[in-house]
Amino acid sequence: MAATHNLVRLDEVTKITPFPNSTTSFHLPLTYFDTFWILTPPVERLFFYEVAHLTSEIFNLTILPKLKHSLSLTLFHYLPLAGHLTWPSDAEKPAIYYSPNDGVSVTVAVSNADFNILASDGIREAAEFRPLTPQLVISEDKAEAVAIQITLFPNEGFSIGISFHHVVADGKSSTTFMKAWAYLCKLKATEKNPYLLSPDLTPSFDRTVIKDTKGLDMVYLKSMLAAIGSDSSRSLKHDFSAGLVNQNNLVRATFKLTREDINKLRYKVLSINGNQYEVGQSKQLHLSTFVLSLSYAYVCMVKANGEEASTNVVFGFPANCRTVWILRFRLIISVIVLNHLPWLRRQVIS
Repeated sequence: MAATHNLVRLDEVTKITPFPNSTTSFHLPLTYFDTFWILTPPVERLFFYEVAHLTSEIFNLTILPKLKHSLSLTLFHYLPLAGHLTWPSDAEKPAIYYSPNDGVSVTVAVSNADFNILASDGIREAAEFRPLTPQLVISEDKAEAVAIQITLFPNEGFSIGISFHHVVADGKSSTTFMKAWAYLCKLKATEKNPYLLSPDLTPSFDRTVIKDTKGLDMVYLKSMLAAIGSDSSRSLKHDFSAGLVNQNNLVRATFKLTREDINKLRYKVLSINGNQYEVGQSKQLHLSTFVLSLSYAYVCMVKANGEEASTNVVFGFPANCRTVWILRFRLIISVIVLNHLPWLRRQVIS
């Protein structure tokens, strides 16, 4: 495995404000869906865009201004992301505050790393990606909602690294924001029509639809603070890297499962225990691509940790509660995977 020796030079740090600028201050209260994540690491995304023969001149005169302008238009629809998570001294819990002229910090950088290696599916050192993702500025009573870094790889392309405070945006909302940014950038929107955003990409900030009759928001908040021995603390500052393994010992790789691979996995599971669930039976076990790939990944993790085949494995993943059917679907999926993981552990991995 070859290291890319990623040295990054910072060329510019600027603040991108929403367009048009909002003249009204507001605050968005946190719900129990938010306070649960008060001390969790940021949601981070890193996107690579290959552009052959990309010179600094083309990047700085064409691509970068377009990215900044479309970001400004996008922030108009996502005003909370232009603000800060703040915990006033007289407030029981933090909230997201936005004031006129607030904006998102955008860092522009240049990297000498091998773009093709970083953007490939091969094995790469995890530490090589860290310089491409910005760190959120967090103090005792105030935290950035979002930070962005745009990095040029001369003659190869560029990357966009973005960090969201988990209280402000989860995986779903951060993905929707990125899609909205891409949507406006692709449309070549101008200052004359800054509202060109499709309904499916337009966020809702109506907190009244979330009912918290049990006061779970404060239960979660106090629980999270107590977890670090600071149940009386009001600090937003936390070392997210505490307890994590040394990233210098980690690698990243992409593994692709083809349709043929999925079918082989399905056949092996269905043929277990004397063909109890053979293809064609009326009570055939349903195994989706999601169930098979997720189970396969967890089995590989179990074996990589040197665990015995009889080891009980417990795992979980967040459910999207924005619509009830999605929640039900994911709960059913998780039950199926847990029920049949032992079969896969014994049979699928040779």
